[in-house]
Amino acid sequence: MKVSSTEVQNNFGKYLVLAAKEDIIITRNGMEIAILSAIRDAVSDGGPVPGAVMEKAEEYGYGIRKASYEEFLELTRDSEERYEYIDGEIYLLSSPKTVHQTALTELFGIFYNWFQGKECIPLVAPYDITLKRNPENINIVQPDIMVICDLAEKLDENDYYKGVPAIVVEILSQSTRSKDLIKKLDLYMSCGVGEYWVVNPINREVAVYLFEDKNIIKNITYRKSEIAHSFIFKGLSAELDRIFK
Repeated sequence: MKVSSTEVQNNFGKYLVLAAKEDIIITRNGMEIAILSAIRDAVSDGGPVPGAVMEKAEEYGYGIRKASYEEFLELTRDSEERYEYIDGEIYLLSSPKTVHQTALTELFGIFYNWFQGKECIPLVAPYDITLKRNPENINIVQPDIMVICDLAEKLDENDYYKGVPAIVVEILSQSTRSKDLIKKLDLYMSCGVGEYWVVNPINREVAVYLFEDKNIIKNITYRKSEIAHSFIFKGLSAELDRIFK
């Protein structure tokens, strides 16, 4: 697919999703200048897994191996490690760095205070969220922050939440951009999440995506000293200067 640089700049989230499926050739004044493509290499049992995504282990996590949902549950049942399971791939989540945790603490504080006395409740990782693209494609993720509006109705007999959050927040690490900006964006959009916040401490940016009918309806990227705003919760906002101290 070929698109202009202006089109990519104006609809970056859309083309990140499309890049997971095919290479995007970016043009300027009719000339090809860049390619936007997914990372497709990973490690499993010491060797490469075709079509999988690799993240640097020291930064956040990495694709370990492909597995069925049942195999994932068995492999992680008695483990004290944190894992995510996305489209048949297992990811080990390693300890985040200070800049990640500082942004997480500040943003969760803003969310926690704003939702006091309201129907919805913000929760913070580690907390498993189960999302189904279809009955056969079951995924388990641990977003950094999630806003849940049906907690009491969607708890199972083991006290695990089985619904879909209204808002999901992911805070990027240097090596997780491909997973959070492509695989997770597509997963959240496809499974009924209403709004997705991507917090980038590296560039001091916050991108907010509004999803509807499995599409990106609106998206805004806030920079520098701007204030990020929620689309679906009017009045919910976060000063970037506070998030990125």
